[in-house]
Amino acid sequence: MLQVAPATEAHLPGILSILNHMIRHTDAIWTEDEWDLDQMNAWFNERTAAKYPVLVAVENGQVVGYCSYAQFRAKSGYCHTMEHTVYVADGQQGKGVGNVLMEKLVERARQDNVHALVAGIDAGNRGSIRFHERLGFVQVGHMPEVGIKRGRWLDLVFMQLTMN
Repeated sequence: MLQVAPATEAHLPGILSILNHMIRHTDAIWTEDEWDLDQMNAWFNERTAAKYPVLVAVENGQVVGYCSYAQFRAKSGYCHTMEHTVYVADGQQGKGVGNVLMEKLVERARQDNVHALVAGIDAGNRGSIRFHERLGFVQVGHMPEVGIKRGRWLDLVFMQLTMN
């Protein structure tokens, strides 16, 4: 049975495995440099110290997805706008893991008085764009050739969910 809960340090190897798979095999994360456990710990400690959520989806003792958000930009005027990430383990796409994670993340965002959630998505990732559309996100921007991975220029799509 799928369970979603706040991440703990015990979940970090599972999160790291998902992250590095995405770096190696997709254009979802615009870096070719894989992370190690020290970097993952630093990221996790930074998020939790700032009171930002890090949620994991666990099934049969295995991390099958995670999500988080943090302030969109550092200036105080953005304090109610968060950029989120949501990643699902290879082979788990289309099973509802992302939906459950995002449902919990949006719930938390409302509790935290977030006004807008922003997603930055590789324009070629039609699956992620459709996923966000189903959740009520709307495309608010398209920036051509602002990133590069594996020697190819990539376009960035911004999508936004404004809370009521």
